Amino acid sequence: MIGEGSFGSVYLVKRISDNNLYALKKVKLNGLSEKDKQNALNEIRLLASVQHDNVVSYKESFIDVGSQTICLVMEYAEEGDMLSKIERHYKKGSCFAEYELWSFLI
Repeated sequence: MIGEGSFGSVYLVKRISDNNLYALKKVKLNGLSEKDKQNALNEIRLLASVQHDNVVSYKESFIDVGSQTICLVMEYAEEGDMLSKIERHYKKGSCFAEYELWSFLI
């Protein structure tokens, strides 16, 4: 497990066929309202439609009937997300280098 939220958990997984690492987000279906279920499906549609170098890419999704979860397979961001980068700098009392900021913004 590499993360956890109110609706589910994220796991680091390895695809056996090529040994690539991915993030598997499992969203619990039981206990969700119909509106929350629709929001989860809309999130999947949105993620599947976005293709950009600075956005974690969507690979596939499926429903795990046994655990009653929607599973999203996503690109694994080895260095973490932007929030974790900001938090690391904050804890150290450091700042991003100017070239890093420009690379994020551009």
